[in-house]
This record gives sequence, structure tokens and C-alpha cells, in this order.
Amino acid sequence: MAVQLPPNRGPCVLVCFGRRDLITTMPDRLNVLTGSCVQIPCSFDVPDKDKNTFNSAILLSGVWIKENSKFRERPDRVIFNSSKTANTYQGEITGNMSQKNCTTVFFNVTTSYSDKYYFRIESQPYLATDSDKPVNIVVSDLPSSPIITVSGEVKEGTPVSLNCSAVAPCPEPPPELTWALPTQFTTENQLQENPDQTKSVLSTVTFTPSYLHHEKNITCTAVYPVGTSNKTAEHNMMLNVSFSPKDTSASISPADPVSVGSCVNLTCSSTANPPVTNFTWFKISEGKTTQVASGLSYTLNVTGDGGLYFCEARNSHGCGKSKEVQLAIKGSGEHVTNPTVGVAAGTLGAFLLISLISLFVWRRNSRLHDGLERTDSPQGQNSPVGTVCTNQATAGEEPEEPAEDQPEEIQYGDIDFSKLQTKETPAAAQDRVQGQESEYAEVNVTGSRAQLPSLNNLDGLYAQVTK
Repeated sequence: MAVQLPPNRGPCVLVCFGRRDLITTMPDRLNVLTGSCVQIPCSFDVPDKDKNTFNSAILLSGVWIKENSKFRERPDRVIFNSSKTANTYQGEITGNMSQKNCTTVFFNVTTSYSDKYYFRIESQPYLATDSDKPVNIVVSDLPSSPIITVSGEVKEGTPVSLNCSAVAPCPEPPPELTWALPTQFTTENQLQENPDQTKSVLSTVTFTPSYLHHEKNITCTAVYPVGTSNKTAEHNMMLNVSFSPKDTSASISPADPVSVGSCVNLTCSSTANPPVTNFTWFKISEGKTTQVASGLSYTLNVTGDGGLYFCEARNSHGCGKSKEVQLAIKGSGEHVTNPTVGVAAGTLGAFLLISLISLFVWRRNSRLHDGLERTDSPQGQNSPVGTVCTNQATAGEEPEEPAEDQPEEIQYGDIDFSKLQTKETPAAAQDRVQGQESEYAEVNVTGSRAQLPSLNNLDGLYAQVTK
């Protein structure tokens, strides 16, 4: 292989003055895949002192020298000359030399290609080599892993973009990038040029993260076509999603009813990123919510009343509220209940009150009717009225017979629903003796007393109830 040697310009030209005969621009390093190709981005310029000597109109030859720029004693270091048809390396200069573009592609790269390379131009009368700027080619059997970058904070509910880039030392064909994410996403791929003129493939994925994606892995995989097969490399990254407190819960220990004077401990737990900075405790009593403490745990001495408690967890992104937990007091007659329980109890009490009034009205009408027809009924016959009265009377007592001649004056007393049985009331017994008065009870519903209306108004009330 014939290579034109530069004229003798004196031994001290580069050393003494530090001048470069040729100024090339190339990457410092290229990572190449075995069996693939490598493209060397390259451009050059001529020093001012040689502007008159260099003529771009003259056909230029590009030469690549391996290992060392000194090739006079080692001509085998010249591995490629664009003016020759037979070269050690199979390749071509794809750049326009007349425009000072010396970009070159080498094919079928092997591990023996790993070395430093220098560029030289030859054009009469100008011959020059850039001995100060080599490119270092590193060949490996496995491709380099792609790189994942995040644009901005990954925050719950806010769309975010992730970028994955992989070097493309051989631009034809470039590597293919694929994603694996724990959610739906959209992608956009493009081949781009880097600042050092090398090529890379960039894939951008856009998605909206949830707190459920926190600490989940994402993967970007680069697939490099090499001959009839593929070689792959991947990059895994764990998502760091910022979100407000989730799954906030309050617990009480001990959970069973406790005695007055003992201590209980309430603990709040929550999941958040960044971690919770403030826990606050609240108590619900008599329909009012009051802040009682702050901190992860809350210890209190039990007094005479229990209560409903809940906690709030807060970080820089928001807050989360727990469900309510009940502090029950051992032996206490009163327990804190939810408002819905109180409404249900009140409804049941009202229903029982109305039922009792209806029963009283029915019994009064039945008693009057029985007094009018008793002369027509055989002694001891069990009529429906007698059956009802018997069920309401005390065992061993006969059913009452209302007075027929005197108008009834009705009085009201107390009836405890917990002791209500099917027996004759004291008022009925007194009515049998006196024939003039009957006593009925006052209704006691869950500790509160409700006065029954006078008997004179029962017929009208009964008519309203039975509508």
C-alpha cells in the first residue's frame, strides 16, 4: 500500500511550536458492537499557514492510521486509503471531502478493531496528519445499556415524560427501543445527532403516574440488529412517585372495653411520599369534632366517657383522614354511637309509641263493645276480645269488665317497655272494683318520657295513625 510521505519540514515544527498540520474534529471514544458497523463522525480544517497550499478543488484522499500516527517505519498501520480499492478494513468515506467532511464507516467490525485511529489527507502538494486528535474505538460483544432520564418530578396525577436513549454506532439500521411500564403509555422514537456528531436513538414515553406506581420498575430495552440475529441491552429504573397520604388508618390498644383510670394508646399509620410530616388527632363528642393531640401516637388516661377518635396525616402534597375508632368504657351504660344508630333508635321508639297508642284505642273500643254485648254472650265463652284481654292480664285473674253506666276517666302512669308483659294492668283491676276509672302507663322510651294524649283525643289520633 503506497502512502505519500510528507516533505521534511524539520524535526522541531510540531515540538517546538506546537503547531498542527491538520485540525480534525472527532469523538474521543466510540463503543462498537461486534459484527456491526461503526460510523466515525469526522471533519477537518487546514491551519492558516497552509491555506495557500491546500486546494479543495483537487481530489483529496482520506487515510486512516491505526495505533500511532507514525507510519513511515510501519506502513501496516495504514488500514484504509480512500484512493485505493484494496484496504485492510472494509469501509468508505461517506462525507464530502471537498467540504472538509471526512465521516467514515467501517463494516464487519471485530474485536481486533479496538484501538486508536488518526486521520490524514493527501493532495498534492498538501499532505498532513493530525497527530494530536485520535478517536478511540472500543469493540465489545454486548451492546451498551440504554440510559433513562426523567423530565421533572414524577407526581401523582400529573403527566410525566421519560426518555430512553441508546447509542447508534451503526446508523443503518439503528437499534429499536421498547418500554415496559406498569401502566398505559404512548411513545415517540427518533434518530438524533449528539453534540459530538455521533448518532443515538431517543424514545420518549408519556404517562400519568398513580401512587400505586411508586417503587415499581420500568424497563427500556434496546435491540441491535447484527447480521441475521439481534443483540439486546436493557436499563431498569424504579419509579419514585410523589403522592399525598394514602391508606390512613387509626388503631386503638387495647381494643376491648377498658376500665376508668387505665391508659390506652392510639396509633396512626399512613403511606405517603415524601413521608408524613404531621399527624393530628381528633375526637367526636356530642356531634362536635375537637382536635385533641398531634403525633404518630396518642396516649390518654381513660375518664368516665368514651368517644370516637380519628387521625389526619399530612405531607407537602396533601392529607389523608382515617376512619373513626371507638373508645369503649367497661361497665358504662352509655356508649358512643354513630348518628345513624341514634336515628334508628329514635325511629324504633316512635314506632313503638304509635303501636302502643293504637293498642290502647283498640282495647278501649273493644271493652266498650264487650260491655254492650255481654248480656247476649254465654257465660265463659271465649270471644276474640276476651282472648286479647286474657293475654294482657296476669295469670289467675279474670278479664276485666268495663263499667256500663259511668263514663270512663282515664289517667296516665309510667310503663317501662323492658317490663311490659301480657297481663292485666293495675288500672284494669281498679276499674273492675270502682267501675269508674282506668289507669294507663306513661311510655318510657330509652330513658325519656313521652306523655300520651288524653283519651278524648285518641279516636282522632287513631284515625291519623291508621290512614
